[in-house]
Amino acid sequence: MVIHAYAGHMPHPIMFDDADPILALLRERALALPEATEKVAHGRPTFRCGKMFAMYGGSRKGETKIVHDNALLFVPDPAERDALVQDERFFVPAYVGAYGWLGIDLALDCDWEEVAELLDAAFRQIAPKRAIALLDG
Repeated sequence: MVIHAYAGHMPHPIMFDDADPILALLRERALALPEATEKVAHGRPTFRCGKMFAMYGGSRKGETKIVHDNALLFVPDPAERDALVQDERFFVPAYVGAYGWLGIDLALDCDWEEVAELLDAAFRQIAPKRAIALLDG
């Protein structure tokens, strides 16, 4: 088992397979955004432009913990959040859901154009103006 440790914190086990083809498709889209980077946090890949705008994999709380290893967790556009919550494909993830984040399970045959649009909207919520200008340029 690979452990990713942070100074002063308990190490988190790596909770993803770097060779996951769904993660590869997500990375391709997330890292195409200006100045976007990837960092492993809490054992999962996160995508950032300064602040985090997306994460691969997570869970949600119910009567039991429900794990979504192939989910995109993201910061939705506030104007679209209520509509997204009404769509049964979306869920409120544990931890980051308290900050308005949503999740959607991904599959190789999902609508990757929609995923790119969700990433674009999430990126615009946190990215600095210069990165958004590059995106719109």
